[in-house]
Amino acid sequence: MKVLVIGSGAREHALAWKFSKSKRIAGLFIAPGNAGTEAVGTNCPDLDPLDFRVVHELCVDRGINLVLVGPEQPLAEGIVDYLGERDIPTVGPPRRAAMLEASKSFSKRFMEKHGIPTAAAQEFSRFREFREAIGGIAGRVVIKKSGLAGGKGVLETSDPEEALSFGKRILSDDSLLLEEFLEGFELSVFALTDGRSYVLLPPCADFKKAGEDDTGLNTGGMGSVCPVPTVDQTLLGRIEHEVVVPTIRGLEAEGLCYRGVLYFGLMITENGPRVLEYNVRFGDPETQVLMPLIDSDFGNLMEAIMSGTLSEFPVRINTRSAVGVVVASQGYPKSYKKGSVAEVPSDLPESRGLIFHAATSKDRQGRVRTGGGRCFTVVGLAHDTYSATRQAYEAIGSVRFDGSWYRRDIARRFYTD
Repeated sequence: MKVLVIGSGAREHALAWKFSKSKRIAGLFIAPGNAGTEAVGTNCPDLDPLDFRVVHELCVDRGINLVLVGPEQPLAEGIVDYLGERDIPTVGPPRRAAMLEASKSFSKRFMEKHGIPTAAAQEFSRFREFREAIGGIAGRVVIKKSGLAGGKGVLETSDPEEALSFGKRILSDDSLLLEEFLEGFELSVFALTDGRSYVLLPPCADFKKAGEDDTGLNTGGMGSVCPVPTVDQTLLGRIEHEVVVPTIRGLEAEGLCYRGVLYFGLMITENGPRVLEYNVRFGDPETQVLMPLIDSDFGNLMEAIMSGTLSEFPVRINTRSAVGVVVASQGYPKSYKKGSVAEVPSDLPESRGLIFHAATSKDRQGRVRTGGGRCFTVVGLAHDTYSATRQAYEAIGSVRFDGSWYRRDIARRFYTD
């Protein structure tokens, strides 16, 4: 099997790392890849994932048997349709199904139509109506950009002026949702589906806020934990019954079934699970803590998804805990510095942790340079969450670059009162 992984982030590094351990792999390519992925496969640094014609030419030239798309933008723009029409098997949704993530307005209507529990919401496309609605609301609200925003198109606020300013920026080129603010804790649940059956992976917790104690601006994710110690089988059963099954049935009814990953971003309230959003691909940074816990051959698993035989495939999950901590550039999630020289070990034993790169590159001297806001995810693996957290923070000391920072409280709430 020859595989192409699309993307350059830490998620794609983790996926390529997992593929590299498969006994099925005869060739592994990452486009465009980063300084970390070149250790597990062949980078295609000049390839633009949004230039589908060039992606197809690469698949033909390299004899690619399977494409796995990491980021959301190529999915939203129809890469699965384009490659599928040219007989290149691609894990992910066609463009119409990708609307579940690409349009929050579309996904909200889908949830309401199929009785899937979610926050009450109003949709706005004009500022005047939005301003009138804000004027009549007291307390905290959530404002969401309808289209893709890289995890940063959400504002929680009780300040009417802040709400109006944020909404005005969105409404200059998009619509928005004004939602009720839900109390509880967030949970990320991933289902693998072959279009007929599905398998749930262990639940993850994602730390979205830039500041410790979950304060500050929203980010793409500053860390993740898997599995979540506070989530028991009773809660998982309720999530499956109230959220997952109705979603799968809704996809079937709408003709939106696809072969790939379905992400449920949930708020667990005192009244049960509520869907905050859908994603139609693996999450970041959740993928970095999910991949080390899958014992099944990843090449075989992806093949089972594409061949429609997932129900016959034994997905094996090990009993370890994984904690990932994101190392970010100075200024992130606002304007941030790029191109810093980073010291990062290339020979860290996996028994002491994993380091996944995001958008890094190498200069002519072979030095690793940063290229994004979130630059590395350092993952600790151990028999419990506390030990995995300790290992992650021990390993993070070996990653250094000017202005680097990270949250120091990832996973803390799961092992302290």
